[in-house]
Amino acid sequence: MEPRILITTALLTLAPISELRGAIPYALAQGFPVVFTYLFCVLLNASLGPLVYLFLETLHTLFYRMGWYRRIFDALVLRARTKVHDKVERFGYVGIMLFVAVPLPITGAYTGVLGAWILGLKRKQVCLAVLGGVIISGVIVTLISYFGIQALSIFIKE
Repeated sequence: MEPRILITTALLTLAPISELRGAIPYALAQGFPVVFTYLFCVLLNASLGPLVYLFLETLHTLFYRMGWYRRIFDALVLRARTKVHDKVERFGYVGIMLFVAVPLPITGAYTGVLGAWILGLKRKQVCLAVLGGVIISGVIVTLISYFGIQALSIFIKE
């Protein structure tokens, strides 16, 4: 395994836009083993949950002292909580897990943690829900990528 490819895979996994959707296909296309790719990317992406929570809490504590930030934050949080309260009550942490599990743009560990943090959900349960979602998403992306690469390999001359 070439270190440059491993570092690129890690950066793609940690990037908010690509996450698993970019990292797994890249690593598999570079010839990395399927099981290694899945475990490496999923564990790295799942570690984002606690880190993003810590980052949000730290920044929020610093900024909340500023009046303009407090007014905007309180208004946005009240609006968000009012708007999705029924759905959160109905789906809760399973909803967070399913949201993270869908491998589409704007869904993933970052957005799942941010949404749960804004809604005031408990950190430990959110991190477990994000872990579950990342595991599911990793399986979906790995299967699609692996079989997609296999299917496209018929067009490559050896």
